[in-house]
Amino acid sequence: MSHPDSHSDDERRRTLADELIEAGRFFFARGWVPATSGNFSARAGDDDVLITVSGRHKGRLGTDDLMHIDLHGRPARAGQRSSAETGLHLQLYRRDPAIGAVLHTHSVNATVLSMLAGGALVLRDLEVLKAFPGIATHESAVCVPVLANDQDIARLAARVAEVLDRDPGCCGYLIAGHGFYTWGATVADAVRHVEAFEFLFECESLMRRMGRP
Repeated sequence: MSHPDSHSDDERRRTLADELIEAGRFFFARGWVPATSGNFSARAGDDDVLITVSGRHKGRLGTDDLMHIDLHGRPARAGQRSSAETGLHLQLYRRDPAIGAVLHTHSVNATVLSMLAGGALVLRDLEVLKAFPGIATHESAVCVPVLANDQDIARLAARVAEVLDRDPGCCGYLIAGHGFYTWGATVADAVRHVEAFEFLFECESLMRRMGRP
């Protein structure tokens, strides 16, 4: 006989899968995850993360394109492989139990700005900044760190940890020439952060094209 909690656990996992699949469709429609770029994950339990399988198209995700791993990256089912960047997701989950989802996108605006901004991109004085936790006025600034790209994910994750130690309120970072990471307490929160950041990135790109340094 199954434990009563197993049904609620299964239902939660199905809901998280549906939310990640829907996020992929939304992001692809906006041009934020071209080809097979990007990776998504959600915390499914104390030691259980649902994450996209490596190399899958995010605009056409199905349940077979998601897999379960533990917080050390070990797959629940043999033969499955998650993204090479899984360590960047797990580093965030291990760091903060309040994080429930991590989303990584590759939009044009995020990628171009990551090459132009130096060590950080500062977004300020725009109403949409209020989409982020703790911000109640447009008269605010959000600093998005920019990290050099690195194929050594453990080394890159260590640099991310250093950035977050300096700025615990940070809720997103750019990897130069690569893309953008953000997170939230739920999949819905993380999706909102992606949408807000992408709007702000587009505003920043347009302002720079119009001559504002």
